[in-house]
Amino acid sequence: MEMLSDPAFWIAVGQIIMIDILLGGDNAVVIALACRKLPPDLRTKGIIWGTVGAIILRVILIFFALTLLAIPYLKLIGAILLVWIGVKLLAPDEEGHGDIAASDKLWAAVKTIIVADLVMSVDNVIAIAGAAQGAGDHQMVLVIFGLLVSIPVIVWGSQLVIKLMDRFPTIITLGGMLLGWIAGTMAVTDPAIIPFMPLVGETGEGNLPQVVAGVRYGAGVAGALLVLAIGVVIKKRKDAAAAAAAARSS
Repeated sequence: MEMLSDPAFWIAVGQIIMIDILLGGDNAVVIALACRKLPPDLRTKGIIWGTVGAIILRVILIFFALTLLAIPYLKLIGAILLVWIGVKLLAPDEEGHGDIAASDKLWAAVKTIIVADLVMSVDNVIAIAGAAQGAGDHQMVLVIFGLLVSIPVIVWGSQLVIKLMDRFPTIITLGGMLLGWIAGTMAVTDPAIIPFMPLVGETGEGNLPQVVAGVRYGAGVAGALLVLAIGVVIKKRKDAAAAAAAARSS
């Protein structure tokens, strides 16, 4: 249990909890929509079984994601995707969930939840895999922990989370910057990039040399600031376009 005394483990734990809180709310909305036509006595069963199926599917996806991140250049691709996800948190598109089909049959609703979660969980999978990759040998422990945390967030916590985000928008900004931080630290540990980085003596994940901590943290700060800058610029442009459209229609 030496991992419990490892600061990197607890930092990754905190990152995964934040990721689940930020990215789990949308999945909760999908579950609610898919189960809305079920009879009251089946609604809870639909939510539970749909969530269980979605979580099992996500375990499989993250296992493959952790394995694939050892391939050169895939961490760079994952880092770019995380920057994009972080920017979308700061400057979201106006998207609805009107295409989520409700059903009055239990297993049809469960199937809808699992399929929708598969489509929507790419961001969650990449972000959790990126957060876990900093914990070395304890990656799968962290992944399982993160998914266990996501269950109450998805099933019960979505409305509370949404209210908190509405009241404290800074949470969303910090969450987007966290994804940028993970993207930066992920990028400089890509197997194709490590040979060009200043290294320490010990080996890290996959027996690769470890990048000097200052470089990783610097890349994390750069990633966080990049997400913030792009998100602010895009949000200002969207707000200006919305104001112009409103002025034309009035």
